[in-house]
Amino acid sequence: MRAKKIAVGLLAFFLMATGLIGQTKPDALELYRQGNYQDSADACLSEIQENAKNLESYVVLGWALLALNRYEDAVSWSTKGRALSNYDPRLIEIQAEAKYYLGSNDDSLKLFQEYISYAPNGSRLAPAYYFMGEIYLRLAKFRHADMSFSAAIQLDANNAQWWTRLGYAREMAKDYRYALEAYNKALALNAALQDAVRGKARVLAHL
Repeated sequence: MRAKKIAVGLLAFFLMATGLIGQTKPDALELYRQGNYQDSADACLSEIQENAKNLESYVVLGWALLALNRYEDAVSWSTKGRALSNYDPRLIEIQAEAKYYLGSNDDSLKLFQEYISYAPNGSRLAPAYYFMGEIYLRLAKFRHADMSFSAAIQLDANNAQWWTRLGYAREMAKDYRYALEAYNKALALNAALQDAVRGKARVLAHL
């Protein structure tokens, strides 16, 4: 009888443990890192529903929404997150990037500048400078674009696409010799990059 009770108790413990394991909450950040962006966003929304003051949930949700190209939602949720922590640089960068893709150039530029100010060593510093360069190109401010792309490249010198965009900014500013240098650098990194190939050909025609 005693052995039977022990067996029943162990079975109950096993079933309870199994149930607890099955109820383990998904890790939103891990899902994001795995590329499961929709699942990550859903997990974040569940977390926020349980605790609307969980700042990390807003941050990871913003990243997931950017990855899903849901830019208006990214702006909305990062704004809600900033109501908890207005100066969190991660939320500022999320807003900046979302507004870039929405075409809100002035707002995006201001937010990227804020991000750089609040996170001078931030993990998104190089992309922030890159996006600023693209915005300046949209605004036909080619010297500013040159400076922004140059700053991005100083942080990531092996990005062939960024060298190409630097070459284009210089080409538009009619700095053909320096544009050629940038295009050559891009092609040294990726000889098949057609934007750089065409850019180099255009610049050579001016030299």
